[in-house]
Amino acid sequence: MNAKSKTSQVEKVVLAYSGGLDTSIILKWLEENYGCRVVTFTADLGQGEELEPARAKAIEMGVAEDEIFIEDLREEFVADFVFPMFRANTIYEGEYLLGTSIARPLIAKRLVEIARETGADAISHGATGKGNDQVRFELGAYALEPAIKVIAPWREWDLSSRESLMAYAERHGIPVEMKRGTKSPFSMDANLLHISYEGGPLEDPWTEPPNEMWRWSVSPEMAPNEATYVDLTYVAGDIVAIDGTAMTPAEVLADLNRLGGANGVGRLDIVENRFVGMKSRGAYETPGGTIMLRAHRAIESLTLDREVAHLKDELMPRYASLIYNGFWWSPEREMLQVAIDHSQQHVNGEVRVKLYKGNVDVVGRRSDESLFDEKIATFEEDEGAYNQADADGFIKLNALRLRTLASKRAKA
Repeated sequence: MNAKSKTSQVEKVVLAYSGGLDTSIILKWLEENYGCRVVTFTADLGQGEELEPARAKAIEMGVAEDEIFIEDLREEFVADFVFPMFRANTIYEGEYLLGTSIARPLIAKRLVEIARETGADAISHGATGKGNDQVRFELGAYALEPAIKVIAPWREWDLSSRESLMAYAERHGIPVEMKRGTKSPFSMDANLLHISYEGGPLEDPWTEPPNEMWRWSVSPEMAPNEATYVDLTYVAGDIVAIDGTAMTPAEVLADLNRLGGANGVGRLDIVENRFVGMKSRGAYETPGGTIMLRAHRAIESLTLDREVAHLKDELMPRYASLIYNGFWWSPEREMLQVAIDHSQQHVNGEVRVKLYKGNVDVVGRRSDESLFDEKIATFEEDEGAYNQADADGFIKLNALRLRTLASKRAKA
């Protein structure tokens, strides 16, 4: 396919570039089919890999050094995306903590910004036509830059197999790293919030993930026999310190990943409903996020009004779907975020969690803004703080419609 004849207006494109085989092939394919210059963008979101090789690979592929962007976005990722999401106690379909989903709007944002900075006409990504990421990248890009052109090679080219990709690489002199050892059968994606695994043996939902697949956590069976206690300090719904030590958002998440992983916390094996219409089986490790979710609900249990807490729980599934489906930059998500953030003004205090063999147990919570009143809640003498006789009228008023209904049905 020759796209150049149809898209001669594309002079420069910003490519989300990992330095791996697929995006290196995309880089060359863009040059060949669109006749354009390619700017590469590589984001450090805490995936735990050395990114400088991507610079060397891009230079080797002919990209100008001043058009290679490698950026450390870990703090922005956690502070502006992960933390706001966790203020809502966000979880998709009852289980998934959205580790991949929440990274895509930041990447889309930087792709658009770099396109503006470099005068590029288009952006490009390596997401396939079967997955959610193509939707997330492109919805984000269009929301931020309505006129941007998006090039998705996997939806255009005829390189449909690993063999055809390797043949293309050989024809065009694209270096292919031959790594020692056995290649992982899983498709993996990592950032500071999680690591995901798809494909290979996981395509059979009956097959248990092999223990050697997991990268960040020990198995619960092999976790220490002694529990680990962790104290988390909250300000306005965000963790600002662990065991009394102040930390940045990225430091908080990295430390919780370490603590959770060492205790077998955060493994998940699910079948989820993709936005594009298919079911997909995936496995995830989210040790820090699993701790954050449990602890945040604990501090909210003390500090949120009952109806505010219940309303947040009603809104959360919609909010989670917006993130999963790629609508982070939508007006409805922004509207919900304002309400969520407003609810967090008094979510301050401390939570103590116990990590033990894959479990996260909340064992303590306290706050100067706690709505928990021992004088009212006590089973002992409450010194008149609560008149139990008042419950009689309360119950009868709430039972009125039930009694009326029952009476009518009894006569029918």
